Order: sequence, then C-alpha cells, then structure tokens
Amino acid sequence: MTLGQLLEGMAYECLKGSLDTEIRRIAYDSRKNCEGAAFVCVSGTKVDAHTFVPQVMDKKAAAVIVEKPVETEGEAAVILVPNARVALAELSAAWFGHPTRRMTAIGLTGTKGKTTSTYMLKSILEAAGKKVGVVGTNGAVINGRHYVTNNTTPESYELQQYFYQMAEAGCEYMIMEVSSQGIMMNRVAGMTFDIGIFTNLSPDHIGPNEHASFEEYRSYKGKLFTMCRRGIVNRDDPNWEAVVEGHTCELLTFGRTAASDYRAEQIVPLKRGSFMGISFRLVGRADFPVEVNIPGLFNVYNALGVVSAALELGISKEAIQKALAEIRVDGRMELVYASDRFSVIVDYAHNGVSTRSLLETLREYRPGRLVVVFGCGGNRDPHRRYEMGEAAGEMADLSIVTADNSRWEKVEDIMKDIHIGLDKTGGASFDIPDRREAIRYSIAHAKPGDVIAVIGKGHEDYQEAEGVKTHFMDREVAEEMIKELGL
Repeated sequence: MTLGQLLEGMAYECLKGSLDTEIRRIAYDSRKNCEGAAFVCVSGTKVDAHTFVPQVMDKKAAAVIVEKPVETEGEAAVILVPNARVALAELSAAWFGHPTRRMTAIGLTGTKGKTTSTYMLKSILEAAGKKVGVVGTNGAVINGRHYVTNNTTPESYELQQYFYQMAEAGCEYMIMEVSSQGIMMNRVAGMTFDIGIFTNLSPDHIGPNEHASFEEYRSYKGKLFTMCRRGIVNRDDPNWEAVVEGHTCELLTFGRTAASDYRAEQIVPLKRGSFMGISFRLVGRADFPVEVNIPGLFNVYNALGVVSAALELGISKEAIQKALAEIRVDGRMELVYASDRFSVIVDYAHNGVSTRSLLETLREYRPGRLVVVFGCGGNRDPHRRYEMGEAAGEMADLSIVTADNSRWEKVEDIMKDIHIGLDKTGGASFDIPDRREAIRYSIAHAKPGDVIAVIGKGHEDYQEAEGVKTHFMDREVAEEMIKELGL
C-alpha cells in the first residue's frame, strides 16, 4: 500500500517526503524489523519513542509517524498526527483492510464478568451454527486455535491482526473484552461495535500507571457507548447511568428491576448430580426459562446481558437455552468435579471483593463445609492479601493458605500477609506452601457435602516463582488428584 492510501480519512500533516511512498509493514517497536515500514512513534509513560527515530532510519523505515516534529536524514516521509496511539489503531485497521467491517462486532466492558459473558455469548452463537472469534483475558480463539495475549485488550496492531485472521477464517461474529485500559490507550480507536455490553462496575485498576480515580475508570468504561450502534447495560448496577452518560447509541437494559427491557424472575440455585448452576425465567422483551451451568447470582446477570444481545441479533431461544445449560468457562466458576459426596470448583477470584462474592455464592448451595484453597501473587499490593484473607476467614469454614505466583517474593512472607487479614476473623485455617499438595489435601480430606473452591489462578496454566514459569493448572491438578484417589 502507499502511505497516502493508509492515511486516507485520518487527520495528519505531511512534513516531509511523498504520500506515494510504498509501505511494506506497520511497526511501533524499534527493536523489530522496520525496513520499508511506517513506524509509529508511540510513547509510553517512561520512554519517548521519538528518540528512537535515528535507529529506525538506520533500519530503512519508509516513513515515521510522529506527534511532534523530528529531524531525519534520508528520503523517509515524516507524518505529523495529533495522537500516535490513535494513528497506530487507524493505520493498523487500514493495513488489514478494516476486518471488523466484515463481521458483527461485539464488545463487553465492566469490572467483573467480561470473560464469562464472552464465552457464554460465544457458546450461544455457536449453538446457532455461527462461526465466532474471541479476544480477551483468556487469549484469542480463532478457528479452534488459541493464542496467548499479554493484555485483556491487546495493542491495536495485534488486535487488527487477530480480526483479520478471524475474517479470513470465515468468522461471522467477533466478540472481545474491551478493558478501560484498552480504551484509555486507544487500542480500539476508530472501531465501531455493533453491540456494546456493560456488565457491572466496582473500584479496580486504580493506581500508578492505571487510572487516577474511580471516576476516570468509570468514564473510560463509558466511552464504549460512544463507539457502538446498540448498547445493552446492567440497569441494576448503581453506576449504570453515569457509565452511559453521553452515549450515542440505541440503549437497552437488563436486570431484575421492573424498568429493565430484559428481566430475570424466579431465580433458583440448582444442584443435581454433576450440575451445579442457577435457573431463572426471562421476561420483558422475551419470555422463556433459562438454566445456566455455572453457579451464582452474578451469573444470572452475565447470562442476562448475553441473552439480551443474542435475542437482539436474532438468535433463537432454543440455541440460547441449549448453550447455557451446557456452558463451561475455563477458570470462571468452573465445576471440575461434582458428586453426591463433594464438589470442586476452580475460579479466578484474586482479590477481596471477588473472593467474598464467590464464597457468598457458594454458600447459597448449603454446603456441609465450604473449603477454600488460595494464595496471593508476589510483587503486588499487600492490601489485596489482607482483604483476601479476611474474606476467606469470614466466609469459609476452612481456609488452606498456599502459594500462587510468588514471583520474586518468598511464599512464606506472602502467607504471613494473608494471615494478617485472616487471623483476625477467627476463621479456621492452616498452611500448605506447595499448591499441588494443598489441592490434594483438600480433596483427600473432603467430607460429605463439602464444596471446595480452588481460587486465584483460574484459567492460568503456569506458576511463577523467582522469574521462572512452570506449567501448573488448578483444574488439571484437581482432576489428577481425583483420579489418583479413585474418586
């Protein structure tokens, strides 16, 4: 493509060179191949990418995209743009031929429930015979192949590359988690979603290199509703009106309140054999019963959001009912084992709020004992450890404290921090530093009616200690121990 073709529709000023310059690739990392590239000077919080222009020129870049004038030698074009991150997103979309225009694009935002909701909707669409691509916390899934991603919302170039692969694979639908950081960093700039879904909001991602305040965090969540044609939002969330303030889309709501367009009534926790979930009746713009094969009231809300979206997309109630009755999401309230004797669940809950919510949910199923196996990550805010320990101590009958991703800290030091919150509750607990042994102990010593929750890592398939990652997946370990013990 020529530089002019790539820049079509963008705001820019050509400071030097020709718009007829041939571009062979888009680049934003000076350490990679820049020959023939349009190099975008994306600056981070610590490094000004404009300082790398000489190295990029030495690597024979064809053009540089800058936010401020720079001195360059040679024939490379220099293009001035108002915002380099926006430019990277728009250039990437143009480079890959605007792939989302070839699919129905659905974006989900919120503090909790994005991943579960994404996979619920994927399952519903696939039950209806549709081909679907996904990008989110659990990575990208395209045509049955899984790709590991570094962020919930990857950098814009990688995003557009995934979208291109989806479109080329024949995907009719693209579903993605749209994080507040992704919006703030302009990774989805220039995109238009056919549907945007808001799950819920609570304080998170506030601090250095994240959001300065809850209000800022909320405002970035809300920007999704200036980027979509139709918004579907949780009316029961106290922040919903602030989130959609200034929206430019058609708006529908879901929840339990009478004013919601899609409502859940007759909510009942269900546990029978290997099924542990929840049922409700959908009323409002549609009327039929729904069973969800994942426990918890919050999964009623997750299901409501995606059922609303599916119905607005013309998907049948039969496909919806079938998919949700069989749904399983890696590491999100994932039922690993269930029998009349005891159950084992794996979940990603890794802070005080999500731990408390999870354990409150499991209490609704009236377990003989509620046992929680957990640790906390190293090189992270210690307050998360206190809060997680306190939630476990108050809500569980037994807490087994163990390792998580200790990174560069000692497991014993992290466990001591957890006990600062846990011990003041008077809750029963003991320590087993080896996570595999902790999981084994919880299963080997299960009593009739126990619900065992192994939390903190969820879908993660590794354990990190002293800079080394080794394969470790809670679900696999639990299944291995159940088999070993002949259960």
